[in-house]
Amino acid sequence: MTLRRQIATAVAAISVLVAVAVGLLVHQAMVRQHVDQARGSALTALDAALGAYGRGEDVTGGGRHALDDPVLPTRLRALAAEGRRGSLLAQGPEGESMWAAGATRDGVLSVRLDFTQDRQSIADLDRIILITVTASVFTTVLVGVLVADRISRRLRTAATAARGIAAGRTDTRIGELVDGRDEVADLAAAVDLMSRELHRRLEDEQRFTADVAHELRTPLTGLVTAAELLPPGRPTQLVQNRVQALRGLVEDLLEVSRLDADAELPDLSAVPLERAVRRTVALTGLDVTVEVAADASVRTDLRRLDRILGNLLLNADRHGGGTIHLRVDGHRITVRDHGPGFPDELLRDGPQRFRTSVRERGKGHGLGLTIAQGHTRVIGAALTFTNHPDGGALATLLLPPADADADEGADDPASAL
Repeated sequence: MTLRRQIATAVAAISVLVAVAVGLLVHQAMVRQHVDQARGSALTALDAALGAYGRGEDVTGGGRHALDDPVLPTRLRALAAEGRRGSLLAQGPEGESMWAAGATRDGVLSVRLDFTQDRQSIADLDRIILITVTASVFTTVLVGVLVADRISRRLRTAATAARGIAAGRTDTRIGELVDGRDEVADLAAAVDLMSRELHRRLEDEQRFTADVAHELRTPLTGLVTAAELLPPGRPTQLVQNRVQALRGLVEDLLEVSRLDADAELPDLSAVPLERAVRRTVALTGLDVTVEVAADASVRTDLRRLDRILGNLLLNADRHGGGTIHLRVDGHRITVRDHGPGFPDELLRDGPQRFRTSVRERGKGHGLGLTIAQGHTRVIGAALTFTNHPDGGALATLLLPPADADADEGADDPASAL
């Protein structure tokens, strides 16, 4: 249940309870008032009748008074027989009446007052109470819904902005979207402060990564040149291999810094997926089993698709085991190995830089999946990591379909394949 519904439900419940309680109290008060008035009138009439009867006057001819009336309620008759006066509201043949009775030397003298008009007045009052209660509850609930909707709308605005910050748009600010000076505005201000600090730290990290990579490029170029001048031999080969690894790391760092800074722009075109996948597999030189369940044309950047699939395949080869299986099913590509699977922290938090997880998954600087995820974001695709039920890591890449209208007049990318 949303916050708006919770507030509206609470307001409605409280309003109904209060209105019903007040209505019942007014109803009981009115019933008591009419009954007391009718009882007082009946007892007064009884006293007058007893006095007149004691003086020998005939008091039974008016219809209201009777001696030993057969319809007199039994309880009241028994009370009068004991020599006491009493009154009782009871239903009789002629409708509801207020009875009063007292003993005389010749029997029980009773007085009956019609209570029908009083009951009608009470019923009219009940209708007025019901209308008033309904109107007040409706008005209160409406006001509660409007207030709750305003709060809910401001919170949804803040939540949308917060999700944008979580998605990487750390320059988003909530304070300018949420008005007021209440707790919601305080929350928005706190989130804005967090966003500014996060944005500053991310910029510092990106700047540091880019600066380090650029500064390493110059000495690394000299180191590569010097390694190529070494005399042939096993030590030279080891040095050259390490230099090439260092060079790859620096290039990856530069690529990560560009992706983090959102400086990459995709060159999108319609690409037949099966041909693109087979081309990438051939470029990697790895032993990969390719299965095509259904081919499709996707709108993507071919160079970045090569980079994404290449990194996924290299990761499967480096950290997995057994045969690498690549499956094309429409716009979906899955890459599965038969190793120990992705670690729990990667499934929970996604790829992390310079984290290769458990030892048995091999060595590396942990930037391959990070770069693949960055290029996936650039081309508007989705990359998820899971473990196959039968074992092994499973990476799923979902590409956007080709837009025929957007591709009119564009070059045919088939020649690039």
